[in-house]
Amino acid sequence: MVQSTSSPVVTLATSAVAEVESDLVILPMFEGESVVNAVPGLSDATGGAIERALASKEIQGKPYELFLTPVVRGWRAERVALVGAGPASDFTLERLRRLATAAALAARQRRVTRIAFVHRLPVAAADAVQVITEGLTLALFTGDRYKSQDKSCPAPERMLVVVADAGSSVAALERAIDRGRVLGESSNLARDLCNEPANILTPSVFAERGAALARSAGLSVEVLDEDEIERLQMGLLLGVSRGSAEPPRVIVMTHDPAGAPTSPVLGLVGKGITFDTGGISIKPAEGMDRMKDDMAGGAAVIGAMRAISLLQAPIKVIGIVPASENMPGGRATKPGDVLTGAGGKTVEVLNTDAEGRLILGDGLWYAQRLGATHLVDVATLTGACVVALGKVASGLFGRPDAWIDAVRRASVRAGDRAWPLPIYDEYTEQLRSEIADLVNTGGRPAGACTAAVFLKEFAGSLPWAHLDIAGTAWADEPKPWQPKGPTGVAVRTLAELAFSSGEWA
Repeated sequence: MVQSTSSPVVTLATSAVAEVESDLVILPMFEGESVVNAVPGLSDATGGAIERALASKEIQGKPYELFLTPVVRGWRAERVALVGAGPASDFTLERLRRLATAAALAARQRRVTRIAFVHRLPVAAADAVQVITEGLTLALFTGDRYKSQDKSCPAPERMLVVVADAGSSVAALERAIDRGRVLGESSNLARDLCNEPANILTPSVFAERGAALARSAGLSVEVLDEDEIERLQMGLLLGVSRGSAEPPRVIVMTHDPAGAPTSPVLGLVGKGITFDTGGISIKPAEGMDRMKDDMAGGAAVIGAMRAISLLQAPIKVIGIVPASENMPGGRATKPGDVLTGAGGKTVEVLNTDAEGRLILGDGLWYAQRLGATHLVDVATLTGACVVALGKVASGLFGRPDAWIDAVRRASVRAGDRAWPLPIYDEYTEQLRSEIADLVNTGGRPAGACTAAVFLKEFAGSLPWAHLDIAGTAWADEPKPWQPKGPTGVAVRTLAELAFSSGEWA
């Protein structure tokens, strides 16, 4: 079994629901379902309370509705909670993952110490157990590290996933729990990094923490300092970092399992801007505090690489995170300056707030130098993507179509919504410079698309995908399954992609 670093550990229970010893048993139910008939003994165990709640429509099974009642006889649990799963026709694994998180968050707010989530919906047991475990684990995240009081309620001491009569599939279900736990933990670690204030998580500290997480998972790690970055002539990264007193870093993580084929080699590149003022093209003051999470793409790559290693993906994977601050210091890059990337391309900087694509350009070049055959970059890149897709889906760009389809399928399985957007040749016209190979921004029209087209110029001829997570990396409003704050988006997608190479290699 995979060794976990977090507590509590989610475990499997294969007894009947009535025999589960817990403070709270959680039963998902569909809208309009007669759950008392579907779960033997439920009516007697709750003294008819659930029947009365259904009759009065206190609980109807609408998504994320919650109804709690004591156990009065028969069952070993102290309380039962029904959580609404919505209409059966709308049910997906992502809904189940969110149900588990929402129920565990609600239980945590009530200071429940032992919870048990029952698998009883029409989903294959191993798939259900994995996403339930992910959901329960995601509920362990808290963002109150720096509070001296009024901290979050403590995490449960024990969490169970209940699959009655598992039979001969117990070993497969245990593996599903391991997988779900690692993916949930890795997402939470990425969320922890995104939540750190920028005065603490400087590029060098980001590199130290990322390297430590990677090494603890068995990855090979190298951190390039400013001298090595200079030697490699990563002029785009150096240009962005010039205005800051904090030197840049590049985190390089490698998963190279014994027996891995020579191809494919998956290259993951994450934007690691630990704070983005906009540079000389400075941002408005309102909302600038949120720019501490401009390294969410880099955090996603670190979290994904951890999961890829712990879960032993069968292919070689290289993770690269160029890290920098974007500050308006006396040496900062100015609008009109020309920078030269490591691959020799020159860029006229029209707007210093379009810095993420610059550091990704050098990162994509380095991934190819290290032998990547397929590329994915992840970045909180453009406000234009938020305008296009809102806060509910990441933008997905790239080429060829088969590679984009593979990345999108991985995102669906992982529960990270991504929607394809175009990179038509005509967008290249907006990036033409009079004095350099490219300008770094094509202006307001199709801003997310022209940013992606800029990155395409640094991906060579390889299959390449770009995930713009500007709208999905941070939740501005709490949802039943997602507190306000960092979401850990793309961690599970990137990990899933490494395990689905049979579909795209």
